[in-house]
Amino acid sequence: MTVISIQSQVAFGHVGNSAATFPIQLHGIDVVAVPTTLLSNRPGYPTIRGRVLDVQLVADLLQGIEERGAIESARMILSGYLGSADIGSDVADFVARAKAANPALLYCCDPVLGDRDRGMFVRSDVPPLVRDQLCPLADIITPNHFEFEFLCGARVTTIDDVVAKARALMARGPATIVITSAELAGTPTAEIETLAIERAESGDIRAWRVRTSRVPISPSGTGDLFAGLFTAARVRGLATPDALSHAASGIHGVLVRTAERGTEEMRIVESAGVMLDPKPRFAAVAIDASEYQGHVS
Repeated sequence: MTVISIQSQVAFGHVGNSAATFPIQLHGIDVVAVPTTLLSNRPGYPTIRGRVLDVQLVADLLQGIEERGAIESARMILSGYLGSADIGSDVADFVARAKAANPALLYCCDPVLGDRDRGMFVRSDVPPLVRDQLCPLADIITPNHFEFEFLCGARVTTIDDVVAKARALMARGPATIVITSAELAGTPTAEIETLAIERAESGDIRAWRVRTSRVPISPSGTGDLFAGLFTAARVRGLATPDALSHAASGIHGVLVRTAERGTEEMRIVESAGVMLDPKPRFAAVAIDASEYQGHVS
């Protein structure tokens, strides 16, 4: 089993591939990691070295792994932070070629664009490319609440809103939408909510939520780690609600360990056991269809 992971890489800390690769490998899955940036560390420190890679270099790397047969052996492509719209366009071309060559291959797009605290933190030409080129190719997307609102072009405050807007996005491509750090009316202030909405082969819409207790820290890379854990769970054969529970519970365990250590960077390596077998495990609860069916079109 192999995952092709295309996202940023840092020498120090845990974001992008530096957050996702180890957790995926921990689940017995090989990772072909293709960087879109090479940086000394994430933004937020007093200095940062390195740069977004030249688009031709990323294209050469993608062509190189294609020549080595990575597409045929892969079960999932995961993309994250792109660095530039040109790189995003090449990733879109690669994904389209890969899915044509291997029809069983799934694509998970983590649309790393911004968050509520900082707004958009990518170049202005990246968000429309992700929305219009990458998301329509995806089988799964894993936006945070801020990114989901951008993708659907509207504020989302209730589960009714979520399912209606998810249904519209699904009409353009992805069958599974996972929304992290959801901030909805009714979410307890002491908890973090993660939602999954999925279109069944029958066309029916199903939805689940996981609520984990809030840990009073906010390190960078949690979305990258979640996408890695969710991808690993799906590749290992877990259905969406079980994968949702596994990833959300694993993230919670890593955050608890990080808070105990008092570090800025997530304690991913020392949390290996927690990511494999999270305790406590927070269950994914099916959202009663009466909460939204009949209210969406």
